[in-house]
Amino acid sequence: MNEITGASVVIVGGGVTGLSTAWWLARSGVDALVIEKDIVGWGASGRNGGGCGHVTSPLYPEMLRLWPIMDELLGYPTEFSANRIHVSVTEEQLAVQNLGAAAVERQGYRCELLDMKQRRELIPLVGDHVAGAHFCHFGGHSNPHRTVQAYAWAMQDHGGRLMQHCAVTGFRTERERVIGVETERGLFGCDQLVIAAGPHTGRLSAVLGQEVPVQSARAEMIVTEPLPLMAYGGVDGNGLHGRQTLRGNLAFGGGPHEWLDLPEGGVFANPSTPLMGHIGRRLIEMMPKAAHARIIRSWAGVIENTPDGRPVIDRLSTFPNVVVATMSSVGFGLSPSSGRAIRDVVVDGTCSFADISSFRLARFARLEPDWRELQGWVAPAKEEAA
Repeated sequence: MNEITGASVVIVGGGVTGLSTAWWLARSGVDALVIEKDIVGWGASGRNGGGCGHVTSPLYPEMLRLWPIMDELLGYPTEFSANRIHVSVTEEQLAVQNLGAAAVERQGYRCELLDMKQRRELIPLVGDHVAGAHFCHFGGHSNPHRTVQAYAWAMQDHGGRLMQHCAVTGFRTERERVIGVETERGLFGCDQLVIAAGPHTGRLSAVLGQEVPVQSARAEMIVTEPLPLMAYGGVDGNGLHGRQTLRGNLAFGGGPHEWLDLPEGGVFANPSTPLMGHIGRRLIEMMPKAAHARIIRSWAGVIENTPDGRPVIDRLSTFPNVVVATMSSVGFGLSPSSGRAIRDVVVDGTCSFADISSFRLARFARLEPDWRELQGWVAPAKEEAA
């Protein structure tokens, strides 16, 4: 039998979670190989607003520590910019945000209500009509495309390997271990396996006898033509999340999910959705001084959501040398710390810097088989052909 090529740890999925994991492993001296069916960041990792938030996550404090030094650690630019501003268009939104600000301040984070003069100086495109805006002295945003590529390059600089355009077709097992990943390009052996394949994580884990419950959805973004740069480009509000790019474009998304069924073969065709006008209207409500700007691009990334909206980072009970990971649609911002946490679980058996016991897969042991239908997370019925 010919010798099987592979790696000590094979990571299935070339999004930010998988790439960050591989980078943390490689910089620790672990032989790591990332297998990606498209190119890195082709899914939601390269098609999001770039926000670095999620203050309620146990991974958040480490995320806050890491993001300001990621360019130095990676050796490549991510365009990270610290802090966020949350705009409340209506009085109802402001009341909710005031409660949220009080809650995060109890956790030790500073959140300041801006006056009219401060709003005009920091976010002039927002205008004077909004009910309020909070300056959050935490979090931030970065460029998804640059960040994904930075992880990939940095991982390879440390000896990690990347196999793109290589779909996984199955696994080779021996007793209670996965010993190889079967792909379109052959078999890749492994001592340990990480499945961080976004919306495909559920399908791939089910093959190994313990499904990670996720439902897929499209998440759309729009991009305007360049506008004058604001002092702070990281802005949320009116149900939107996004940023102003360094060129001045407004890149924003958010709103109702368009739930999807995972297609045969696992390939989502035509990810665009009809939500562009809806997002544009809400962006104008938040930033009326940008109303004249043309929308020049739109795209959608396919995200995955767990039933309770919380991540999963855990070993499979069926094959203990397999770690499954889904960040439940909030993976980009948390990627510096989620990759480190997964590295810890793979190498040391437990996360060294945070309690991630709430991420265990066992919490879904009694999940109803029709949980998607019960929550209304179902794809629209297809119209019958005439």
